[in-house]
Amino acid sequence: MTASKENLAVLARFRQDFAIIADWVKLGSKVLDLGCGDGSLLHFLQGSLEVRGYGVEKDDANWLACMGTGINVIQMDLEAGLSGFEAQSFDTVILSQTLQAMHHTEGIVQEMLRVGHEAIVTFPNFGYWRHRMQIISGQMPVSENLPYQWYDTPNVHLCTINDFERFCAEHNIRIEERRVLTDGEPISVMPNLMGSLAMYRLQRGDMKQAY
Repeated sequence: MTASKENLAVLARFRQDFAIIADWVKLGSKVLDLGCGDGSLLHFLQGSLEVRGYGVEKDDANWLACMGTGINVIQMDLEAGLSGFEAQSFDTVILSQTLQAMHHTEGIVQEMLRVGHEAIVTFPNFGYWRHRMQIISGQMPVSENLPYQWYDTPNVHLCTINDFERFCAEHNIRIEERRVLTDGEPISVMPNLMGSLAMYRLQRGDMKQAY
């Protein structure tokens, strides 16, 4: 299927984060989606950009859902690392709204940049003002991007935009591009306070930031 601007436009009305990721992924490139869930992102990228997509997923139900839609998926735990993948074997490695659930955050980001020429990381911004207000009111934040209660959440390493950018600076990771969204709308003013979802395109490199 050829790349379709119409498909991208339709998706953008429902999943602006998917549309941004699609804008960052090259036509016909080789993509690895870590924690790919039911494969909906890979399915879209394959249909609209003709990517050669592969997913990694631990959950049985999600793995079966991927298999049912023809997604190439490997069932494995990301915490075990990506040693089974050769260096620079993918054009883009994606970790979409899964970073906060990783125990070994540093290791997985470094592995993404070993396996891929560039990485795309998205995560809920814990510094978002609504999250701050819920903490001030005495409760853990619950929102569209953080839908779990404190007792059943898979999230172990929540961070803010400022935290993540400091992490990148300390680990020689170059931020090629950043997008921040709230309710699907782009945020440019005070993103660490006003943005609920942070999205980054990353490469190894010097400390000069491109965004």
